[in-house]
Amino acid sequence: MRFLAKFIYHTVLGWKVTGNDTFSRDSIKKAVIIAAPHTSWHDFYIGLLLRKVVNLKCHFIAKRELFVGPLGWYLKSVGGSPLDRTSGQNKVDAIAALFEGKEEFRLALSPEGTRNKVTTWKTGFYYIALKAKVPIIMFTLDFQNKRNHVSNPFFPSGNIEKDLKIMRDFYDGVIGKIPEYS
Repeated sequence: MRFLAKFIYHTVLGWKVTGNDTFSRDSIKKAVIIAAPHTSWHDFYIGLLLRKVVNLKCHFIAKRELFVGPLGWYLKSVGGSPLDRTSGQNKVDAIAALFEGKEEFRLALSPEGTRNKVTTWKTGFYYIALKAKVPIIMFTLDFQNKRNHVSNPFFPSGNIEKDLKIMRDFYDGVIGKIPEYS
């Protein structure tokens, strides 16, 4: 399957991986992985192909409404877990607890929390990484250049304003599938 994923990713679609191409082979067994800009459903299969290309075991969460019927079975089979988005729950604590007791766990999230244009990111991913004491690895969904640029592990300092600026700068100029949502 990895050969097929590489063929589709590189040859058919023309994508490439740049930056930290060793993040799947290094000592980072636990991390929050953020992908941006998230502008389209196309981001999903690019992410699935990327993780196969770099041989990275990774999980994700999505709204529970998606986990019904054959789609739900498929999403679970590729590492998805349903998220109950009703208000009044401490989702950060619940998600950070997923890292406990696991030798290897990487969770991919979109900092925008939606495919629509946003002016500010949701901060749950940051607090999950901080609480779980794991690094954040960033990668771009750059459809203009057909490139996934991967960062080195970034350990949150607790100074969210400073850290978010560093992370936002990593994505500066990146154009998603739907440019007006980038």
